[in-house]
Amino acid sequence: MKTTLFDQMQFQSKSIINSGHSLSLPSFPRWRQSVTAQTGPHASPAGGPAACANPAHPLHGFTLVELLVVITVIGILIALLLPAVQAAREAARRMACQNHMKQIALGMHNFESAKGKFPPMIGIGNDQYRWSAQARILPYLEESGVADLFSFDESYSSLTLVKTTRIPVYLCPSEENDRVRLKNGEPAYYPINYVVNCGVWKVYDPNNGSGGLGAFYPGDGLETRAYEDGMSKTLMLAEVKTYNPYYRDGGGGDENPPAQPSVVCGLGGDFKTNSGHTEWVDGRVHQAGFTTTFTPNTNVDCNGNDVDFNSSRVGVSNTIVTYAAVTARSYHYSAINAALMDGSVHAISETIDPIIWRSLATRAGGEPVAIP
Repeated sequence: MKTTLFDQMQFQSKSIINSGHSLSLPSFPRWRQSVTAQTGPHASPAGGPAACANPAHPLHGFTLVELLVVITVIGILIALLLPAVQAAREAARRMACQNHMKQIALGMHNFESAKGKFPPMIGIGNDQYRWSAQARILPYLEESGVADLFSFDESYSSLTLVKTTRIPVYLCPSEENDRVRLKNGEPAYYPINYVVNCGVWKVYDPNNGSGGLGAFYPGDGLETRAYEDGMSKTLMLAEVKTYNPYYRDGGGGDENPPAQPSVVCGLGGDFKTNSGHTEWVDGRVHQAGFTTTFTPNTNVDCNGNDVDFNSSRVGVSNTIVTYAAVTARSYHYSAINAALMDGSVHAISETIDPIIWRSLATRAGGEPVAIP
């Protein structure tokens, strides 16, 4: 018969004398120096108790195959979850973008309420230094601190602090190039994403001082009665990408807008690699405006560059008409945000019909169209 644990324990009596009374306490058990040998696959080493697990309850661990399966499942879950997270973030950025546009549209209307007309697209004439419509509404966007640093009868060329100030409401949260533009290594300008409607193609004719068909006119602002097509059927603002390449001052083009983007490449001009829409202070169309020559996000591919075109910058020539193909572009998937003259903001698909897109740019074209 095998020796049990109790057989291995010896008890010794100890007498404790306390006030004439004795108390017997058991001593701590003492292991015998030798135990009856155990046999079989679960035998204990000599001189100690059994150290091995109970064979009735074996221990388990992950095998390599099981570990790889778990890692694969986790990877699949992450792959499924990541696009959803990105989509949620983009939806939030698009909503913030629309809120920016609503603020700008409200600023335009507050300007009109105070002045009796909307701001001009660009200042021209004596003591006018090409300030943009966006610069003129700064006091109505809670940016009076910036507006107090300049006046419109002075040139912004030497106002570095003003030109390089970041105006948060003028920048889309999805913009990838939200940074100051450098010139000769020094801060020179800050970009802009929300620009005004300068018409379809023609922007300005210096020979007679006439402007284009858009919501904003060079030299002088327009009263609400000028929008004969209706405020809800005329574009006010659209998104553009900053640091866009463009051709300028080549003098090409005539009164007929190009039917295809490839035509623009043959119109020529001085090619600028990455300075379009980088100057919120400048009212010229390639900086603070857009036209509807082409539908949103059209790739005007010239030698691998998605370009804009400006035949002659306003103020450069006294005879050459300014024609421009400055396309509305956005980082939002398959659409751009745009504001109408009534202050409403809409997402406009890049597949919008070209005729409807051009009709929305005219203020008095007589086209009974609305955003589809």
